[in-house]
Amino acid sequence: MDPERSRLITQLKADGYVCVAPAVARAALQLDLTALDTLRETWERLPRDTFLRDAGQYRSRRHSCYVHRPATADLAAVPHRAHWQPTSYNALHGGLQRWFAPVEPPLSASPAWQQLLRSLGELFAELRSVERWYIEAHQFRIDTASGLGRPTPEGAHRDGVDFVALVLVGRRAVRGGETRVFDAQGARGVRFTMEEPWSMLLMDDARVIHETTPIQSDTGQGVRDTLVLTYRAQGFQEP
Repeated sequence: MDPERSRLITQLKADGYVCVAPAVARAALQLDLTALDTLRETWERLPRDTFLRDAGQYRSRRHSCYVHRPATADLAAVPHRAHWQPTSYNALHGGLQRWFAPVEPPLSASPAWQQLLRSLGELFAELRSVERWYIEAHQFRIDTASGLGRPTPEGAHRDGVDFVALVLVGRRAVRGGETRVFDAQGARGVRFTMEEPWSMLLMDDARVIHETTPIQSDTGQGVRDTLVLTYRAQGFQEP
């Protein structure tokens, strides 16, 4: 096993989370970062999130779902479906069936995109043996056009899944956006700011809670683009 991959698994087991630099992600997950870079322009076309209950105008997103079988590396998109969470995990937006525009077909079909989803699923399967992962992929853009942008308006939270991968796609002309991870059963925590494209935070969702602080910009043109991938063994969350 690649030593970096072994280290990621060891730290996830020990701490419930691990921060992954782009170079480590490339080696441990066998990612083509150059190919992934060509996909970043799709974040320029994300529709506005019309479900924000704080009346904010700072978030755009797309959402698609997949099923992955780690043993065979099979990855398949499923028919477009709503995103739903219980209020126990998302007090602000829980209980809503939120229909977001799907990920653009060329992005979903991209080998680099599919390799990212598969590689993370295979890594997580080394920590928890599963027949299949039910994956939700969320493209997010948080902007500062209306002043303050809130990456996690629901506050510190869990997602109700097995594993979460928070991937920074890019940020420009912003300050803030500090990511915070805390032990779900105690006060221990860490805080850091993701700066490099394709840096990642991988989390065992049962063991930690997480949030990201608001962003601001002196120019009013700041953006923070992320990809959030959730992996759940027991099917998609539904009402």
